[in-house]
Amino acid sequence: MFLEYLTLAIYLGVLLLLGMRFARFNNNLSDFIRGGAQGTWWLVGTSMLMAGISAFTFTGMASAAYEAGPSLLVIYLANCAGFAVGGLFLGKWFRQTRAYTTTDIICTRFGISVEQLSAYSGLILAPIGSAIQLYALSLFASTALGLPLVPILITIGVIVVFYSTTGGRWAVMATDFVQSLILFSITFLVFYLTLREIGGFGSFLNYFNDPRFANDYQLINDAGQFSGDRFTLKWAVTVFFMQIYSQVSLSSAGRYLSTKDGREASRSSWWACIMMAVGSAIWFIPAMAARFLYEGDIMASGVANPSEHAYAFVAMKLLPNGMLGMLIAAMFAASMSSMDSGLNGQVGILMRNIIPRLRRVLGHNEPLLAKTEIRICHIATIILGAIIIVYALLFTIQDRISLFDAFLTIGSVIGVPMGFPMLAGLWLKKLPKWSYFPIFGACVIPSLWSFIDEAWRGNPWTMQDRTIWILVFGVVSTAICRLLYKRTSPQQLAEVHEFFETMHTPIDFDKEVGRSAVDYQQYFAIAKSILLVSGLLLLILVVPNSLFNRLCILAVSLFVMGSGGLLYWGGMRVRKETEAYLEK
Repeated sequence: MFLEYLTLAIYLGVLLLLGMRFARFNNNLSDFIRGGAQGTWWLVGTSMLMAGISAFTFTGMASAAYEAGPSLLVIYLANCAGFAVGGLFLGKWFRQTRAYTTTDIICTRFGISVEQLSAYSGLILAPIGSAIQLYALSLFASTALGLPLVPILITIGVIVVFYSTTGGRWAVMATDFVQSLILFSITFLVFYLTLREIGGFGSFLNYFNDPRFANDYQLINDAGQFSGDRFTLKWAVTVFFMQIYSQVSLSSAGRYLSTKDGREASRSSWWACIMMAVGSAIWFIPAMAARFLYEGDIMASGVANPSEHAYAFVAMKLLPNGMLGMLIAAMFAASMSSMDSGLNGQVGILMRNIIPRLRRVLGHNEPLLAKTEIRICHIATIILGAIIIVYALLFTIQDRISLFDAFLTIGSVIGVPMGFPMLAGLWLKKLPKWSYFPIFGACVIPSLWSFIDEAWRGNPWTMQDRTIWILVFGVVSTAICRLLYKRTSPQQLAEVHEFFETMHTPIDFDKEVGRSAVDYQQYFAIAKSILLVSGLLLLILVVPNSLFNRLCILAVSLFVMGSGGLLYWGGMRVRKETEAYLEK
C-alpha cells in the first residue's frame, strides 16, 4: 500500500506544478475566470467532460449500476444528447453573448434583479454540489486506501482549495486534459481486465439471464421494485429530460465562455459528446460485473452503502500493483476538476456581478486594479472552499440518503425551478424581461408543496413526480407570459432584440480577442506535463508484477506518451502559424 501512497503523492505533485505553471497566464480577471477566451476546442471540450464526471461517477453512479444494471445508462445517453444540442446550437450562442460569466447573460436577458438573485443564490447553493463531489471522492479513497473517511476528506478539501487559488480557469482546463488521459486509459484497463476476468463480453451478457440478477437487471423495471420507484419507465423519461436540461441550461454556459469563438465552442461540445459516449460504455460494466463476481464480499465489507464501493473493489482486485494509486489520483483530479470548476465559476460571479454593485452602493465607482482583482479572487476561493468542506463533512454524519439520490433530488428541487425560466428566455425571443419571477414562482409551487405534503400528510413524492409537476407549471406560466409580450415597454423590447442580435452574431477572434503567444504556449505546457506523467507510469514497470500486468502498464504509458508527443507537434504548428500572423 506504500507504493499506492507514493504514486498518488507524485502524481498530485505534477498536477499542482501544472496549476502553478499556468498561474502566470492570469494577468487580469478575464484570464482567471474564462482563460482570456483563448481556449481551443479540444482543451475546453475535455474540461467540459471532466467537469461532469468525478469520483461520484465511480461511487454514486456505480452504485446505481451495481443495483440496476443498464437502467443507469439513460443518464449518460441524455448527457450525450445535451452535448449534441450544445454542438448544434447552444455552444456558439453562449459564446457569442460575449459574456464573462453566466450571470452576465442573465443580467442582459432579464435585468439586474434576476442577476442578483442568481448570483447570491449560487453562492449559497453551488457549494452543495461541490460538497457531494468531495464526499464521493473521499469515500472512494477511504475504501481503496483503507484510511478513515473524515481525515481524508479534510486533507483532499484543503489540497483542492490550494490548487484552485493558484491557476484559475487556465489551470482548470490544463489539468482536466492531463487527468482525462490518465482516467480514460486506466478505466479502459479496468474495463478490459473485468471482461477478461468474467470470461469475455458474451459471458458478461449471460449473467443477465441468471435468476439472481435477471429481475433487477432490466432496462425498465416495475414500480415498487426499487426505492422511490427508481429505474421505471417514468423515472427513465424524467431523468432523461432532466439531464438534457442540465446540459443545455444557462448553468452550463460557463463552459463555452472560455473558447475562442462560436465555432470552437460548437466543436468543444461535440468533442465532449464523443468522449461521454465512449466513457459511459466502459465505466459501468465493472460495477455490474462486481455484483456477478464479488457480491458476497462487497455486502460483507461492513461499510455503509456497500454498493457505492463496487468499482473500488473491482479496481483493487484486478489492477496491476502500482496502478491503483494512479487510478485514485486520476479520480482525485476528476473530482478536483468538478470542484474547482464550480469554485472558479462562483468566484467569477462574485467579482463580476456582486462586488462591483456593492462598491457602487458604497460610493466607490473607480475600477479595481487587475492585481487587486486577482488577490480578491484568491481570498474568495479560500472562503468558498472552506464552506464546501463543511458541507461535505455533514454528508459523513448522515446515512438516510445515498449519493445517487442526493444528486437527483438537488437537481429536481433546486436546479429545475431556478433554471427553467432562464432556459425559456434563451430560446424564446418573445418572452418579456420581467417574466423570470412569475415563471420561477410557478415552478417553486409544486417543489414546496411536495415537501409540505410529505411532512404534514405523509404522502411520499418521487423525484420524477416532483419534476414533472415543476415542468408542467413552468410550461403553463411561460405560455401565459409569452402572451403578454406585446405589453412590454418599447425600451425592454429593444433590449431583448439587442440581446438576441448579439447572441447570433459570429465572433471575429482576431479583432475582439486577438492572437498571442498563449495560443501555442498552452500546447507546450500541457504536452510537457503529459510526458512527465508518462514517465511516472513507466517507472511502475519496476514494481513486481506478472508479464501480462507489465504489458498492461506499458500500453497505458505509451498511450499517454504518444498523446503528449502529438500535442507537442501540434504546438509547433500553431506557433509557426501564430508567429507568421503576428509578423504581418
